[in-house]
Formats: sequence, C-alpha cells, structure tokens
Amino acid sequence: MYKKYLIAEIAQAHNGSFDKAMSYIKALSDTGVDAIKFQMHIADAESSLQEPFRIPMPGYASRMDYWRAMEFNIAQWGALKEQCEAHGMEFLCSPFSNIAVDILQQLQVQCYKVGSGEVNNGLLLERLSRTGKPIILSSGMSSLEELDHAVRFLRDKDSPVSVMQCTTAYPTQPEQYGLNMIRELKARYGIPVGFSDHSAHPETCLAAVALGAELLEFHVILDAHDTSGPDASSSLTVAQVRDLVKGVRRLERAMANPVDKTSATSFKDLKQIFEKSLAVNKHLPKGHVLGFEDLEAKKPKGFGIDARDYKRVVGHRLNKELRQWDFLTKHDISDDEIAASLRCSQ
Repeated sequence: MYKKYLIAEIAQAHNGSFDKAMSYIKALSDTGVDAIKFQMHIADAESSLQEPFRIPMPGYASRMDYWRAMEFNIAQWGALKEQCEAHGMEFLCSPFSNIAVDILQQLQVQCYKVGSGEVNNGLLLERLSRTGKPIILSSGMSSLEELDHAVRFLRDKDSPVSVMQCTTAYPTQPEQYGLNMIRELKARYGIPVGFSDHSAHPETCLAAVALGAELLEFHVILDAHDTSGPDASSSLTVAQVRDLVKGVRRLERAMANPVDKTSATSFKDLKQIFEKSLAVNKHLPKGHVLGFEDLEAKKPKGFGIDARDYKRVVGHRLNKELRQWDFLTKHDISDDEIAASLRCSQ
C-alpha cells in the first residue's frame, strides 16, 4: 500500500506577507506533511476589475487589488521553495495563468495542482500538459462531464493525472463532503484519487483515507486566532495538522495489515480467561432434569461444558447431585451420547 501524500495548503493565509509565508513553512516543518502548497496569482494575467469578490476583503477596492497584494516576486518564490525543501517538504503551487506556469517552470517544480475553477481552462491545461509533469485536478466546482473532458484531454497529451474529490464550499458541511465520490472516481478513471478538504475537521480527512484517498489536501492556519485569511474558517490549525498526520500514518499501518478472522488461535490464551463454562445456579439433586433456569455461565473456560452448548444439556438428567455454583461437566449428564459430543468439559 502506498504512503498517503499529505499536502498542507497555505494559499493566501500569508495575506501577502513574505515573512508570514516563511513562518508557515517553519511551523509546518515538524508536522510530518509531505508538501506545502501555495497559490500563484498574477493579477494582470488572470483577473480584471470586473471580477467580483468571493467574500468581502476589507481594505481592497477590487478583487484585482487583492490579488496584486498577494503577489511575490520570483526571488521570493524561489526562497519559499528552498525553505520547503530544506525542511524535507515538497513545494507545490497552483498556477492561475500561463505566466504563472512559466515562473513555476523556472523554479523547477515537480508537480502542478489545478484548482477546480481552472478545470475548464483549456488554455491552462494545454500549457501544463506541455511541461510533461504530473497534474492534480481538483473537482470542486466540476460536473462529471467537465471532469471527464479534462481527464481525457490530459491523458491524450500523455500527462500523468490524478483527481481530488473536493467541494467548493467554505467551510463544507457534512452533507457536502462527497466522500462517496472517492471510490466512484477511482472506478471511473482508474487513476490516483485524493481528497481536498474544506471542512476544518480532521476526521473528514481520516474518513477519506479509510475510503481509499491516496492524496490529502487541507488548508492551514497557524492557530485558532489566525482568522484574517479568506480560508480561515475552512482551515485546520498547525496543531490539528500534527495530530492528523499521526492519525493518517496509524490508518496506513492498519490498512496494510488486514486482520484474518477465519481463525481465533492467536487469542487462545485470552479465550481461556474471558470465555465461560456452564455451572448450576442452585442445589440440584441426582436425577434432576436440567432446565434453562438452572444454568449460569462462569469463568474460566474449560472447567465445564462450553457456555455456547447450553441448549444441548437442557432437558437432560443429572447423574449426580450438584451444589450451587458447581461447574457442569459432561460427566454429570446421564445421556452418554450427548455427553461424549460436548465441548471443553472435564
């Protein structure tokens, strides 16, 4: 079983501050994530003054002004990538324009993540396919028909492609997670499928792993007080990420070691302690015909007839007197044929 690939997305949580972006990398460096993902927005190449705000951003006259404030120069992007790699994490970045792809190519990134708003952007998909590098498609706003088209387009270009189940809602509610789509997308495309989370709850990602997600992506904020970014309500804290990674790695071990329930031999010693033998719950004279109401089950196993055989002794006669709480053995039953076939009796 492959190790799950865990991506912590910073996106715009840095609010345009290069120093804060660096601090995110440092904060995530000991969480165990495999990659850190940013978004590269170049306002003039991807936006216009006509673009509406998704959510209000105080201090910005237009969405385009906001994107401008989120931009870093190529030297800064290079420094962010270097810092990620110095801490053993891959630098990922979603491009939102062909110019952004050109810059990321200069930085020699190894993989591209495509936001769901770009799934129908044939121009961008064409540019990405020409890099020859793996492409991860997010399905957040896409119908299956649109996703089919994008996957087919990239396959026809011989681009390695994977898909992330995602719902574009911030934060997503349980009825919007779409966890069922993980298996459906795997069956539909026969390619790696992951889960991109906007729920802000670690258990959503754990459920996705249990259902077969091979990649996980989740938004991150430094702590619960870091609420200024547009995705803060949909993000995990660094502390939650640390716990999530541990949980995913435990699930990996569990899933790589299926339990065989066809045999319980490994529990032989414990079964002797925890399982029970039949006993009588009252003084019974010789010749008494045993009824259900005469029986009790007591630890340990092996000192009397197995408790699961109680039906086989009901209606049979005792060949000796028994005191209250005595174990009931096969030697106490008059019917030799029944007694011979009873389990675990002494």
